[in-house]
This record gives sequence, structure tokens and C-alpha cells, in this order.
Amino acid sequence: MSGYPNDERYGHPLSPPPPADLYHYNQFNNPGPPPTTTPNPYPASTYPTSQTPNPYPHSSTPNPYPPTTTPGPYQQQGYPVYPPAQSHTPVQPYSTPNPFDRPPSTPYSITPSHSYQDPFSNPGPPATYPIQEEPTGYSYPQNQGRYSTPGVQLQDDGYVDVGREMDDQDHGDTPLLNPHVSIPPTDQDHHDDHEETNIHYGAIPQRQPRRYKTIKKVPLYHGNFVLDTPVPSKLLDMCALKNEREFTHMRYTAATCDPNDFLAKKYTLRQRLYDPPRRTELFIVMTMYNEDEQLFTRTMHGVMQNIKHLCERKRSKMWADGGWKRVVVCVVSDGRMKINSRTLSTIAAMGVYQDGIAKNIVDKKPVTAHIYEYTTQISVTPSMRIEGAERGTVPCQVIFCLKEKNQKKINSHRWFFNAFGRVLEPNVCVLLDVGTRPGPTSIYHLWKAFDLNSNVGGACGEIVADKGKFGKNLLNPLVAAQNFEYKMSNILDKPLESVFGYITVLPGAFSAYRYIALQNDSTGEGPLQKYFLGEKMHGADADIFTANMYLAEDRILCWELVSKLGGSWTLHYVKSAYAVTDVPDQVPELPELVSQRRRWLNGSFFAAVHSTVKFNYLYRSSHSFARKAWIHIELFYQTFNLLFSWFSLVRQVSYS
Repeated sequence: MSGYPNDERYGHPLSPPPPADLYHYNQFNNPGPPPTTTPNPYPASTYPTSQTPNPYPHSSTPNPYPPTTTPGPYQQQGYPVYPPAQSHTPVQPYSTPNPFDRPPSTPYSITPSHSYQDPFSNPGPPATYPIQEEPTGYSYPQNQGRYSTPGVQLQDDGYVDVGREMDDQDHGDTPLLNPHVSIPPTDQDHHDDHEETNIHYGAIPQRQPRRYKTIKKVPLYHGNFVLDTPVPSKLLDMCALKNEREFTHMRYTAATCDPNDFLAKKYTLRQRLYDPPRRTELFIVMTMYNEDEQLFTRTMHGVMQNIKHLCERKRSKMWADGGWKRVVVCVVSDGRMKINSRTLSTIAAMGVYQDGIAKNIVDKKPVTAHIYEYTTQISVTPSMRIEGAERGTVPCQVIFCLKEKNQKKINSHRWFFNAFGRVLEPNVCVLLDVGTRPGPTSIYHLWKAFDLNSNVGGACGEIVADKGKFGKNLLNPLVAAQNFEYKMSNILDKPLESVFGYITVLPGAFSAYRYIALQNDSTGEGPLQKYFLGEKMHGADADIFTANMYLAEDRILCWELVSKLGGSWTLHYVKSAYAVTDVPDQVPELPELVSQRRRWLNGSFFAAVHSTVKFNYLYRSSHSFARKAWIHIELFYQTFNLLFSWFSLVRQVSYS
């Protein structure tokens, strides 16, 4: 048995691990097939050579299943003789053993239409075999639905029982489904060997086929429900790499805890199970609500194009050899009942999702998030075209987190930072919204800003409105107005603020942060702690000032990052990085646009008041004297803008 990774670096030593942990750890480092498979409740048999045991064993009984179809030579009085059985195609190409312990009585019997010259058997009349009927006391398991999700039953031996339904048939007493019994056709003159297989011969079936449920025991991993399932063979046939387990199996984890307790409850991710554990340089999150498949593929395909560009940089020490192994993409969907069904089908086509294995309750605890992990080699374009290795697509490590409830975007970021980030400990985190398509080299340029300057704690690029082909969307006044606003912000505001080292807002639709810069201190105070306060500030408990301020929680995060205790982090604007986003362009979307702008105006105004009032926080940081002087100059600039915004509103109200 191979070794187990040392987890002392992550603060939770696991020595010695239980057998279930070693099982889950070794299955990711063993290139061979999985150690266990689901047992078949019915022994394998092949028609027509499989035989049913003789219910009346006797030394003089001839073999009831001869290889020939010659009529029996014995035709004595007292034994009913049937015509030779005609060849027919059974409905089922396989048979199952007789489920009854003893044969019940029957009012009639039949004679096999075969003879077998066995030298060791005594000559005599052919044996008659009754057609078995169903006992009155036998019951069959019934299922609620054909595609119902099986339940989970936790056992005391460290295993979990996962219900699986199989399409095995109950042959019962139907002679047609028993390949060892010859039933003559009702009309001997009407017979064709090439008739359709759905033509029934003999008696009408007494029972319809049933679906049986089997139980598969899955070892618990640290007491949590973790299941590895193979991906469909059709998907695997389209992939170039098929040897490693990360390509052949998808990993499902049912999380029953809060994101803050994800690491404490000993949940883990695939990257920590490799030998040695993989280092994550780039951790990309895509937040999603109910966007359709067009918006999802626009963002996902753009991300995979960026990963392809990283792997093409052959002279880079970081990305030259297996650069895709240092990038992890996390898709967080807000609400299981809110996700678009076509988007979910697109994710399943990539191999990252499988229907029918998710559980709602594990060990009497409700599941809060369903986590799917898979390394996909398939990219789906916005035109719904599948691209593989033949088009240069490289593998991509994907984590799909499907939250059970709709808890807003900030909760999705809490899953990203506090749950998955603590396990992977990445270097740079990139934030994207589904519907925003990054440029083919934008993510590399964002990462390069952190690589060149170790004091950069956050960065952003230019957000461009989708102008359509040849800029035809600019003819729409709604698109033209929003494009003008984006250009003014990217040309005037952000470059000037980047010179001072403090950008008032890094848009959550396209920005990046250094992970260690966001971490809280030993007392629990820090940028992330202030940022996630907004998750609880939208209720009635928050005052008016705080509730409006956290409408723009991105601005709060930027200020807390620059003024962090003992830190000297700066924010940077990267002109060469851009992302194209969709903007409201229809009249029915006008209320959505007004609501969005009102939220942005309220949030930006109160966040500016907060940074002005709390400007003394800057002195607790470790910035140099020159940097603090530059930020003081920016303070006067922000104060002037704040006063101008306030009196401009008063002037507009008085004129109206």
C-alpha cells in the first residue's frame, strides 16, 4: 500500500489513517481499474448454453438440454407428445436463475422436444418438467419511480449503502422468458425465422418485468459520503487521455456542513489526494444563478482557451510542463432548483455532472452542497460544438459546486474562499461571472501582474460591453450608454487610481486577488471577514448605512485589503487583460438595468463615505512613507468626488 500525504502543512495531521481513507487515497494514484465493482445479483449466463437445475434429480433422468432439436424417439402411450418446437427468438437474450426454492404443483406439463443420446442414462420415457407458477407467499420489491434517486443508509461499520437500480428482469412463470422450455407455436403453418422479436409465442406472460434494487457499500472517507463513479464510455471515447483515474471517474461529495467548517469536517478535494499533492497556482471561480447554456459556454470556453494559452508558453518555468495541472476551475451554482436545465446538461456533456447520484440527506443531516470533481478534456463552444484534443483543447480540472439552496453570490464566494481555498491554498484567485468571456490571454496577463510584483494584492482588467459583429449593438441606445460608462471608467478612473496603489473597486465580474493577502489575522479580523459580513447585512437587523454600504461589498474588500493590519498590499490595473460581458439591451430589461444602477450608486456612495471615515486604518498598515503619501493624495481626490456626487444629486432634484 502506497504512502499517505503529510497533512501537517494544512493543520490537520492524519496519521495513521483508517483503511477507508487509504482506499480513497490510493485509488487516485493507482493507474489500474477501480478495486471494487458493483456485484451483479444474477450470475452471468449466456443463452442458450446456460441450464436450469433439474427440480427432480434422479439417476435415470436424461439431460433435458440437448444440443440438437431432433424430436424425441420415445412416444409411448400415457405421455403427452407435443409437436417439435420451432425456433424462435426470445424477448430477453439472457436468463436468470429460478427464484423459487421448490416447484409448486401444476395442472399440466410439457415434454422437451429434444433427444440426447447419453450412453450413461437408462432408456425410458422423456422427463416432463412442470412450468412453474408464482407462489402465493413470494413478494417482489417495488420501486416508487423509474428514475427515483436511491437513498443512503449509514452503517456502523464505516460504510454507506447506496441504492442502485438495475434493469434485471423477473421471468417468473412466463415460458417465453425461460430459454430452456420449448413452447410450440399456436399455428404451425405460420412460421417465419425472420419475424420481429416482439412477437410473443405461447401463453400470455403472467407477470411484467420488474426492476430490482441492489445495494453498493461505499467506504466512508473521514466519515463523509464520497463516491467515485465512472464517466460514460461515449464521453471517454472522445478523450485523448484515458489511463488516469481523474479522466475515467467523476468524484462526488455530499457536503453537510457550512463552508467555514469544510476543512474542519475533514472534507478534501482531488488535488490533495495525488502523490505528491498538486500545487494550485491559479484558482478560477465562475458564479452562476440561472444563466442559460449560451452564457455558460461563453465563459467556460473562454477559460479553457486561456488554459490552452498557458500550456503553449513552452519557455515558461511555471506553465511549460503540464501547466494545466496548476489550474483549477470552480463553478458554483446558486440553488439546485434554480439552475437552468440546459446548462446542467451541458455540464454533464463535459463529464462534470451525473444525474441520479446526489443525496439530499446523509446520516440524518441535510446536504448543503453537492460537489462534483472531474478533469474534462471536452470544451463546448457557444455554438454548441464540441472541441477535443484535435482542436488543441487541454485537460481542465473542474470543481462543480451545486448549492442546495439559493443563498446569493456572496455565499458562493464563501464556498470558494473559505471551503475550497483552504484545501487547495492557491496563489492567485480569479473571479468571473457566468456570461463574462475573458480574452484568450487575459488570465495570463492578470497572473503576470502578481508574478512581477510581490506587493500586488489585487488586480483587474478592462470590462468591455458586447458590441456584436461590426459593432452593430452600438446602434441600441441602451448598449451605447453602458459602453460609454465602461470606457470612461477604464480610461479615466482605474488607470489614475492604479498609480496611487488603491483602486476603489475591483469588479467581481472580472478581477483577481492574491489568496494570502485576503486571509484574516490570528484574531479573525481581515479582508474576508469584512467582506462576508455583507451576507448577513441584507436583513432587518442591519442599519440603513451598513445595508447600503454592503450593496457594493467589492469596494469594502478593496479598502480592507489596502489598509490591512501589517500589510503593504496594492491594487493594480492591467490594460492588456479584458473581458467581454453581456449588457441589458432590450426594453423589458430596462427595469433590471435601473435596479442595477441604483444598487451601484447607493453602494458606491456609502462605500466612499466608509473609506473616508475609516481613513485612519491606513496607518496600521506597513506601507512605505511614499506610498502613504500617494494614498493621501487620492483621499483628497475621493473626497472631492464624494462632495460633487452629493451636490449634483441636490441640483438635479431642485431642477426637477
